[in-house]
Amino acid sequence: MTDTPHRRGADRTEAIMRTTLELGQEIGYAKLSIEAVAARAGAGKQTIYRRWPSKGALLLDSLLSLNEPGLDYPDTGDLVADLRTQIYAAVDLLGRPPFGPLFKALVGEAQHDPRIAATLNERFITPQADKTVARLKTARDQGQLSHAFDLGLAMAVLSGPLYFQLLITQEQLTHEYVDRILDALFAGMRPRPQADRDLPGAR
Repeated sequence: MTDTPHRRGADRTEAIMRTTLELGQEIGYAKLSIEAVAARAGAGKQTIYRRWPSKGALLLDSLLSLNEPGLDYPDTGDLVADLRTQIYAAVDLLGRPPFGPLFKALVGEAQHDPRIAATLNERFITPQADKTVARLKTARDQGQLSHAFDLGLAMAVLSGPLYFQLLITQEQLTHEYVDRILDALFAGMRPRPQADRDLPGAR
């Protein structure tokens, strides 16, 4: 295989991101620096800064390189099954290193660094939320959900308990917990017969 400049660039990028994850696991996010990554990866600091303006952006790209395709939604025609497949994958990812511990550190850093918060929202939170809402909209258009239901609220109800358990109580995320969330949510999202809608308090 010819060693082209593009191939060399891709190899260098991969080495930098792999080194970022290794160092992040070893020393933690607080002590991680672009200088340390550059030294271990054998790359110039300016090479890294041209691609990533901050260590938060570098860490986020490195984390996304591990998982992004695995968090796409399937579309089998069964909304609950598709949500379960995707959320199981997310829970499995968050439950193992290096993604889980480094993602939690990044979320913590975002609370007092607006640049990291913006990067996290732009590169991970918003794209994942948009995928969820798009899958819910398809199901609503197919009559699987009530047309009156707020899809943005549904997305928040789906993800809120996961973040609460991951970041606040720091309990282990399990498939059984995901099932409980889905059961509770879809009890209120499914279309109801006209008789049910006419009952007091049904709207």
